[in-house]
Amino acid sequence: MVEFAFYRDVYGGDSVPEGEFRAYARDASAHLERYKRIYSVTPTAENSEQMALCAMIDALYYFDWVRSGGAAASVSVGSVSSSRAQGVQPDLSPAAQNRELYRCAQLYLDIYRGTERGW
Repeated sequence: MVEFAFYRDVYGGDSVPEGEFRAYARDASAHLERYKRIYSVTPTAENSEQMALCAMIDALYYFDWVRSGGAAASVSVGSVSSSRAQGVQPDLSPAAQNRELYRCAQLYLDIYRGTERGW
């Protein structure tokens, strides 16, 4: 698991609030552990696993932020409304989330999806 201080000071993350970080770190770690069980995962540098976890944490936080209305094109509260130019909304499906988490992990780790024994 990665610590908030590493996320903030080394990775340079500033999206995830410290109070919410642990839950996202736990989820990112679970995804990475799954990759390690089913693929060959090799670090490419000294802190590459922690960097991969930080990228995955940011992605998980982003998906939750969008789901909670953070990227809404328009919002109305009572008689007050606000709208932005509507662009393409991100794909929030589980498959899209899994692709993005895998992509984040691959930024810092070599992940081989073939068979180890070559059969």
